[in-house]
Amino acid sequence: MTHYEWFRWITFPIMPAHLQTVRRDIRKLINTRGKKEGVLSILDVGGRKSPYTIGLKTDITLLDVPQEEGTREALNLGFTKDILSTIQQKRSNIKDLIIQDMTNSTLNDNSYDAVVCIEVIEHVFEDALFVENISKVINKGGWAYFTTPNGDYIKNEGADKNPDHIRHYTKVQLQTLLEKYFDRVDVHYGVKTGKYRVQGLKSYSLKNPIRTLLSIFSNIINNFQSKGVENNSQKTAHLIAIGYK
Repeated sequence: MTHYEWFRWITFPIMPAHLQTVRRDIRKLINTRGKKEGVLSILDVGGRKSPYTIGLKTDITLLDVPQEEGTREALNLGFTKDILSTIQQKRSNIKDLIIQDMTNSTLNDNSYDAVVCIEVIEHVFEDALFVENISKVINKGGWAYFTTPNGDYIKNEGADKNPDHIRHYTKVQLQTLLEKYFDRVDVHYGVKTGKYRVQGLKSYSLKNPIRTLLSIFSNIINNFQSKGVENNSQKTAHLIAIGYK
């Protein structure tokens, strides 16, 4: 592991509940549905700076769209050559990096054991084509793991509308979409909302130790709050979905 990976591994327990939840879920999937022999190959779609698979004993291929002027650039979304170089220096489990739009995928069918897609699908206009192409690249017996904002509770409209979000799915909408392309689908809720989640999302800084300590404390509390909320449609921030082939 690199120094960066060691640092991230040590600090995971004080990171936001969403990051901790996703990482635990992916580790569980790897342990229970991994290969009997060899290393699992995972395609991380939209995984430009994805911390969720750092240090995991897998071969990770990062895929993201090229960064463009406008909204994507302002929100720091997508890949650039500089970002690619930085990631390769920091991450030891990166096998490949692909600059591509998954809705125009040129990847071979059955070329990965699994796909991870964290907070991406809400950005995609052609979501059905996006999911279909994801399902195609997964080997039989593999899985795809998605998270997206919980549209049963968080509406993308009005003053709080995210300019780069096309839609927020309800649980039923996401379940219906994924069932078209996967043999079995599990969709549930994750991460309790409220003051602790909001405070925990504030960045850490040595220049502001009080805010940093408050954020760490809030993340610890929110992580405990977020246990057992899988069936809570209200006051939860995310939908978590797993599609099995």
